[in-house]
Amino acid sequence: MLSRRHLGLATLAAPFVANPALAQGTRLRWAHVYETNEPYHTEAQWAAREIQNRTGGRWNIEVFAASALGNEPQINQGLTLGTVDIIYTGVAFAGASFRPMAISHAPYALRDYAHFQAYRASDLHRELVAGYDRQTGHHALALTYYGDRMVTANRSIMQPSDMRGLKLRVPQAPSFLMFARAVGANATPIAFAEVYLALQNGTVDAQENPLPTIQAKKFFEVQSHISLTHHITDSLLTIVGSGTWRRLNEADRNVFREVLAQAADRCGATIRQQEQELAGWFRAQGKTVQEPDRAAFRAACVPLHNEGTGWTRQQYDRLQAL
Repeated sequence: MLSRRHLGLATLAAPFVANPALAQGTRLRWAHVYETNEPYHTEAQWAAREIQNRTGGRWNIEVFAASALGNEPQINQGLTLGTVDIIYTGVAFAGASFRPMAISHAPYALRDYAHFQAYRASDLHRELVAGYDRQTGHHALALTYYGDRMVTANRSIMQPSDMRGLKLRVPQAPSFLMFARAVGANATPIAFAEVYLALQNGTVDAQENPLPTIQAKKFFEVQSHISLTHHITDSLLTIVGSGTWRRLNEADRNVFREVLAQAADRCGATIRQQEQELAGWFRAQGKTVQEPDRAAFRAACVPLHNEGTGWTRQQYDRLQAL
């Protein structure tokens, strides 16, 4: 019998079309794995409308939510195959194509939100994006704040040792394994759309995501404890595929750059506000929200930051110096 969560996915498969009055324009497909009620999706809808309006209806973007066009590895592959035109993807997944792109995703590599903002505006970030673009042919046009990742489980987690042997769901990207390895958890890669059911039936014991995602994906319904580890300050790239980019004239490229950057700013601000309010909301739902020993978690993770990671020590030192 399907859970309420999975029955609900059937209603999320239909795409969003920007402006029906301008629907004669060339259609583009924007794919992501997030829910329709999350800011990532609503800001993608806003961006679709803005791009359509600012280009006189030449580009009609359909936004496909909730893994309707595939999980993260699949939609990344779709950019190359030309089956999708635009995606949101985590920097960890972009790092599978250009490994230095995942540098900010190493656990505790970013100290806090201010450090993320400094990195987002830095020459280092611009250089890494240029390297990704050269490597893949695609164009990463914006970086959206995704939030600090926290651990949920059905037991207390206050020290790294509390996670030893825990079956921890992680996304299907290499840099997530670093956190699991550091704390001794058993990393279990599971696609995003399948996490709720995996938690519900005990396939995994725990998962980790920012508080807004834990709320939107309803993971709190099947987990009793939320540990505020803040172990990864995560972010999403908005990427336009190489084939699509070649079809845009320079004026339209500038519209895409401007609108997607604005959407990233708008979305990040909303996520930041939500995550500052949600610990109290989860407590009101009867969840146990804990403040673990973050120094102990950081001490366990930092020694792994430069072990075969794909970025250079110089790049890492530049990130830490921001």
